[in-house]
Amino acid sequence: MNITREKMNYDLVIVGAGPSGLSAAINFKKLCKKNGKDLSVCVVEKGSEVGAHILSGAILEPRALNELIEDWKTEEDCPVKVPVKKESLKFLTETNSYEIPGIFTPSVMHNKGNFIISLGNFCKWLAKKAEDLGVEIYPGFSASELLIENDKLYGIITGDLGLDKNGERGPNFQPGIEIHSKYTLFAEGCRGHLGKRLINQFKLRQNSQHQTYGIGLKELWEVKPENSNPGEVFHSIGWPLDNETYGGSFLYHLDKNLVSFGFVIGLDYKNPHLSPYEEFQRFKLHPKIKHIFEGGRRVSYGARALNEGGFQSLPKLSFPGGAILGCDAGTLNTPKIKGTHTAMKSGMIASDLVFKELISDSGNDEISNLNKSFMNSWAGQELKNARNVRPSFKYGLKIGMALSGIDQIIFRGKAPWTLKHAEEDHLALRKKDEAKIIKYPKPDGKITFDRLTNVSFTSTYHEENQPCHLKLNDEKLAISNNLLLYDSPEQRYCPAGVYEILYDSGSPKLNINSQNCIHCKTCDIKDPLQNINWITPEGGGGPNYTNM
Repeated sequence: MNITREKMNYDLVIVGAGPSGLSAAINFKKLCKKNGKDLSVCVVEKGSEVGAHILSGAILEPRALNELIEDWKTEEDCPVKVPVKKESLKFLTETNSYEIPGIFTPSVMHNKGNFIISLGNFCKWLAKKAEDLGVEIYPGFSASELLIENDKLYGIITGDLGLDKNGERGPNFQPGIEIHSKYTLFAEGCRGHLGKRLINQFKLRQNSQHQTYGIGLKELWEVKPENSNPGEVFHSIGWPLDNETYGGSFLYHLDKNLVSFGFVIGLDYKNPHLSPYEEFQRFKLHPKIKHIFEGGRRVSYGARALNEGGFQSLPKLSFPGGAILGCDAGTLNTPKIKGTHTAMKSGMIASDLVFKELISDSGNDEISNLNKSFMNSWAGQELKNARNVRPSFKYGLKIGMALSGIDQIIFRGKAPWTLKHAEEDHLALRKKDEAKIIKYPKPDGKITFDRLTNVSFTSTYHEENQPCHLKLNDEKLAISNNLLLYDSPEQRYCPAGVYEILYDSGSPKLNINSQNCIHCKTCDIKDPLQNINWITPEGGGGPNYTNM
């Protein structure tokens, strides 16, 4: 399709208005102001507004924020208000809970000095700070294509609007814009569409291990006042998961009787009959947990994939013309259960180096020493010290707890070895006949809910007539492989009910309800043959999370 496109030019373009992208933009503009330079920067964000696609637990460690905005505590509108006052880690059986003493809890899991926040609201505040400094932010614009010439990136193309299901121009067609830049930073979040392509294009993972992932599911509840304890943090391991499945829960008490409840399951799970969503729901029925939700109401729901590979899986961050940041690269500290502060730091370091390149009249070249600078920072050292925790659990829950305890409590992350991750997540599934079928309780509509009812609380919207953004490399494999061998696990690992097997005239067919998609990217990660490719849909589509 021959399309004439409008062109825009900037010194720096940032893809994604999350913590890393916005921190990069703010830091860059502060450097400009400090040094008397007038350099242009814009941020493109695929969500309908900043924060619409942002989802996290979330506990904020303020270390990076202290460096980025020193006086944030004095700002009335800053949404960092609820300090952690109490915390516990419990091991659950089906009927009981046992608190793990603090002495046996790795120090990285302690939250003294941290804050319980809505990450979406935090990003909205960061966006305002960025705009006040002169950053141009364009929500509702997805970055869909890369501009590469002579093995150098020189910008992006935003997604076309108004294409029909067949990819043809509809009556409201608007071509995407070519945005040219001297440097482009990619901060799309976990399993970014363009980040994945850049890693392959520039062979950024040549000297690192594969990435490993988890799926995080979350509900925001308004609970009865007597069940609210602002500042309380609760984590659990054990039930309802078995010994060979990595994961656990969190309950974070915000103000205004709000509780963030979530469940994380490693996507290296083996049983194809396992449903992360159903595990998430039945957790709420635990006799030591259920009372928190009784008499309350669910306010919001969402899910997203999480990078869990850490230090071993960190790719080369830079390439000619740009870099990948935050969760696009995989800077989450898994045992700490936090990644906002490290993502922010990655953006600040990258923008420091880009600024130096630009004032020396460099452009579209390789950013010098980005990996070295990140690894020498406190964020890089943090990931290095946490490197052995996640791969310890490839041996099962009990051995994993023992090994990670030795690594973190005895060696304090400085053990003279580095464990390797298990095989890639999509290779982990057993055949359906080799795994135990799991029977899940039916939702009661009060504390537990069916998938599609919860999706309605994401405020997800996609133009119905647009091209499907979930591409199958080979449609036949959905039946010949996934259904026959694994009982179509996409029906269970998708947290939004996108995939279902329908029988048309007796023959099975995979139906893709792409309008339900909440952009978690789990299907792109967990499909056994990597047959599903998630690409960015029209800008402005997807979830519209509130207070998440």
